[in-house]
Amino acid sequence: MQKGMHTDTERCVRAVQSKDARFDGWFFTAVVTTGIYCRPSCPVVPPKPENMRFHPSAAACQQAGFRACKRCRPDTSPGSPQWNQRADLVARAMRLIADGVVDREGVPGLAARLGYSTRQIERQLLAELGAGPLALARAQRAQAARLLIETTPLPMADIAFAAGFASVRTFNDTVREVFALSPTDLRGRAPRGNPGTSTNTGGALTLRLPFRAPLNPDNLFGHLAATAVPGVEEWRDGAYRRTLRLPYAHGIVSLTPHPDHIACRLTLGDLRDLTVAISRCRRMLDLDADPVAIDDQLRTDPLLAPLVDKAPGRRVPRTVDEAEFAVRAVLGQQVSTAAARTHAARLVTAHGERVDDPEGGLTHLFPAPEALATVDPESLAMPRSRRTTFTTLVGRLADGEVRLGPDSDWPKTRARLLSLPGFGPWTVDVIAMRALGDPDAFLPTDLGIRRAAQELGLPSTPAALTARAAAWRPWRAYAVQYLWATDSHPINFLPV
Repeated sequence: MQKGMHTDTERCVRAVQSKDARFDGWFFTAVVTTGIYCRPSCPVVPPKPENMRFHPSAAACQQAGFRACKRCRPDTSPGSPQWNQRADLVARAMRLIADGVVDREGVPGLAARLGYSTRQIERQLLAELGAGPLALARAQRAQAARLLIETTPLPMADIAFAAGFASVRTFNDTVREVFALSPTDLRGRAPRGNPGTSTNTGGALTLRLPFRAPLNPDNLFGHLAATAVPGVEEWRDGAYRRTLRLPYAHGIVSLTPHPDHIACRLTLGDLRDLTVAISRCRRMLDLDADPVAIDDQLRTDPLLAPLVDKAPGRRVPRTVDEAEFAVRAVLGQQVSTAAARTHAARLVTAHGERVDDPEGGLTHLFPAPEALATVDPESLAMPRSRRTTFTTLVGRLADGEVRLGPDSDWPKTRARLLSLPGFGPWTVDVIAMRALGDPDAFLPTDLGIRRAAQELGLPSTPAALTARAAAWRPWRAYAVQYLWATDSHPINFLPV
């Protein structure tokens, strides 16, 4: 799939007529005769091609005066894969909008983070997405409002402010405009256990996170569970659970894989963090990936094809906190998974912020860089050179010299990390792959990758393997998952 598919009318029409769910989130179909917009897989009879208009975002449909279809609920489709596979200005802006920056800091805050003028950002988003940052953030608020209306008994005024609206009146007007129903009517129509959500109980929000099939949960949840830091993460009753550091308060999430969705149970200290929490969990589980495109590319290599065919749909396990992952990557340098967990657990106990988890064994937030910057290096049970690496990293994260987040410029961030003591290509690439989300990050020096390559008959020296892997681009991070999966390490298996 290419950038700007919504301009390829013939392909869009074919996708709508075949009700192809793979294209949900890539584009939206507005129907001029009904005034509604749908996802490509909408179950209703497709409209005549001459009555279809194609838009790159739900916000663009709303800007053009169309309202969301009540059957296919296009606002709940997976996000476009583009924003997690690209590193240009528009992709970085979209990741920040999903992370709630416009709601918290306005368009000037978005522009400041990206280093561009507000005018430049508005022009580029409008050109590619048919909507500016305010309209895109408004569409996201509407989706959050719908979720809260349908899954909680909260009063509408509380929902309005939790979803990020400045007033109840704006909330009411937006819901009516986007969904053609008042908030009260929307709640009344919501069936129990509807396709997007399930019942809210015990102060927690329970919802379904959609994804494009196929999705293989083994290495995804296996990796998160096998490397879980005690107190911050755990595997309990078939679910991966962890604490979340969010803009307004902390939260706890429980994520359970199912064949057609990920069950997500969120307990939030402040409901204004809802959209951010969902966005970060989706990013951690790589749920907006396009597995068909990825696997098709990797299958072109005859030695990789059997691995893909055996277990298609592998995702890259990522993170909800980029700075946390970078610290853990340093703790994991040249030690076993168990030793890395032990190092991290000590830091959590000594410097993490305590949280209350009535449902399980979570006790702390992972310490922020500012807290870790005060750690006495002599208290760290690691070689002196790695202490220097650790203290330099947390110092640069704390003072903002190294910025890791959805707005990161991948090449610049790689260069900054490489300039730090103790940061070689493996550490930088594993951070690029799992924290920054670069789908093409590659680990040719990784022992597990080299061993897997040798067993498969692929070149096993870093230079030769890198040359062979050029054909796997831009999906080399996914090739890493398939190669790692040839080993019997616990990261490759769904815990029982």
